Amino acid sequence: MESKQWYMEYKIHKNRPGLLGDIASLLGMLNVNIITINGVEDRTRGMLLQTNDDEKIEILGKMLQKVENITVNKLRPPSLVDRLAVRHGRYIERDSDDRKTFRFTRDELGLLVDFLGEIFKRDGNQVIGLRGMPRVGKTESIIAGSVCSNKRWAFVSSTLLRQTVRSQLSSEEMNPDNIFIIDGIVSTIRSNERHHALLQEIMEMPSTKVIEHPDIFIRESNYDYSTFTTIIELRNTPDEEISYDSFTVNYNDF
Repeated sequence: MESKQWYMEYKIHKNRPGLLGDIASLLGMLNVNIITINGVEDRTRGMLLQTNDDEKIEILGKMLQKVENITVNKLRPPSLVDRLAVRHGRYIERDSDDRKTFRFTRDELGLLVDFLGEIFKRDGNQVIGLRGMPRVGKTESIIAGSVCSNKRWAFVSSTLLRQTVRSQLSSEEMNPDNIFIIDGIVSTIRSNERHHALLQEIMEMPSTKVIEHPDIFIRESNYDYSTFTTIIELRNTPDEEISYDSFTVNYNDF
């Protein structure tokens, strides 16, 4: 039987000496391998496990119910968020109502870059919206995520160095395997017909598109919220309000 990975997370009520050793011994007796282990938030441990026998995981769950001082919160096949939680020792904040929205702050740029890198490795049509105030690190994170995933990137529109509004891309840039970076404000408020035609062509490609300022993009185009597969919010501080009024007025002047 093929080996499968599992994510196990447990809460520690009393961190007595030898607790982790006892759990590791239990896993060893069941011949379940520990791939990665890390603290996830306060008094919580996360582990990536591997076994070729699903029944062993079921037995493990029942046995751990009898271990004093811990409560198993999760025992399941690992999601992307689970893998990153073990790798970085913290969970990505996710909107409880809108499950495709993930929130990061500037001090979590390493986690964000890793998250983007893993998403960019996926094949197929993906449209990722990236909300955030100017100079918070949006474009830099997209580029770093592209490097992590070993993908090339192409700017369709941008304000990174100067205002960029492309009306055509080279055949090398139009490779569907590339990451296409689009500034939602520049592409809608400052675009011309040739840029709009290029944008439509790229949006129809089976590729990964990252659109900064997705709310303005939706407001000023024919695309809607359902177009996006993932929404990411990046803030300087957790309570920062992402408001477009302060910086869209300059674009509207043109």
